[in-house]
Amino acid sequence: MSLASASAGEVYTLTIKDHHFDPAQLTIKAETPATLIIKNLDASPEEFESKSLRIEKIIPANSEVSFALRALKAGRYKFVGEFHEDLAKGELIAE
Repeated sequence: MSLASASAGEVYTLTIKDHHFDPAQLTIKAETPATLIIKNLDASPEEFESKSLRIEKIIPANSEVSFALRALKAGRYKFVGEFHEDLAKGELIAE
């Protein structure tokens, strides 16, 4: 294991397809730094926004981005795809 992967903690992936997040509920380890990868498989961009996670980022069509997540307290953290809020929504659950 490389030093970079050891310090990054767990890696979790969300996929956007047909303007929906998969999984819509993603469970992660609480109190542990992690990396969140979001893959946009749609032909249009999406804006990932989570006020509770303090993340707002446009993800271009057919691409992916990653975020370093701080060690989160146990709880639920909602997120949406701002360009399609009626369809693209979910939550990250830290336990």
